[in-house]
Amino acid sequence: MVLAGCDGGDSLERVSGPTMGSSFTVQYVRSPGSPGPEEVKGEVETLLAVIDRTFSTYRSDSDIERFNVLPANSCQVMPQPLLRLVQVGEQLAEQSQGAFDLTVGPLLNLWGFGPQAREARVPDAQALASARQRVGYRHLRIQGDRLCKDAAVEVDFNSIAAGYAVDEVVERLQALGVTSYLVEVTGELRAAGRKPDGSHWRVALEVPRDDRQTAQQIISVDGYGVSTSGDYRNYFERDGKRYSHTLDARTGRPVEHALAAVTVLDSSALMADGLSTLLMILGPQEGWDYALQHEIAAFFVMHADKGFATRVTPAFEQMDANE
Repeated sequence: MVLAGCDGGDSLERVSGPTMGSSFTVQYVRSPGSPGPEEVKGEVETLLAVIDRTFSTYRSDSDIERFNVLPANSCQVMPQPLLRLVQVGEQLAEQSQGAFDLTVGPLLNLWGFGPQAREARVPDAQALASARQRVGYRHLRIQGDRLCKDAAVEVDFNSIAAGYAVDEVVERLQALGVTSYLVEVTGELRAAGRKPDGSHWRVALEVPRDDRQTAQQIISVDGYGVSTSGDYRNYFERDGKRYSHTLDARTGRPVEHALAAVTVLDSSALMADGLSTLLMILGPQEGWDYALQHEIAAFFVMHADKGFATRVTPAFEQMDANE
């Protein structure tokens, strides 16, 4: 949730539109010589369309879906941005001992959260075991400009693609001479500079409720990305039990812990996106230990007896204090 009011009048521009099954918003300070909103919107829409055609698992003509339908022991030439994100996913998977994994596509579909899902359901043990045979980041390898697989795995970039898109939009804005902006793509954010009245861009971190949006804490943002992962929007309930869309690749099942949401701040929106998912998978204690070990700026919100409890890492406190 972005708090964007300011006294800039015509010098503050805003463009938005649909993308990646959701939406994007770009707010920027227009100074003499910088592009107008129509030019910015055209540039951003063109860029996001390319990203969607590369990473979307919801369209059969995307680069990744053409790879996903290939059988085991197949290779396919892929664009460099896609190979780069595979490498980022491998890094996060290695660091989390396999909890984070870009190949959880079959599991997402099985539990009812993926693009090929038929219904939200709790799968039986046989179906779960079968799907897990087609999951594992180690089944992927990069050979030059080709992505290869030795099992029938399916890659899903939803945990990092939006953050990557934010970084790419920021890079395009900077190339156009824009230095003060707030970019949001499907909920992932990155901001830099000041608004016309000299104030920071401000972002509200939500209380993890599924019935309404309520601000938990407001932070000022200048020069980094903001990503929040949580269990409070995409889930289903069966027999009184809640099943989140956040899956632990080590078990093949939705996470079952008290962490309701986690927000990560990072200079890269791509890394903030991936790390917030990783910490959400690991949970309140394992995730906390990981965040401390890697000096991640993270804001944890846990389910408690009477609402929620919060915890912030020293790196988060330092970044928040600096702003």
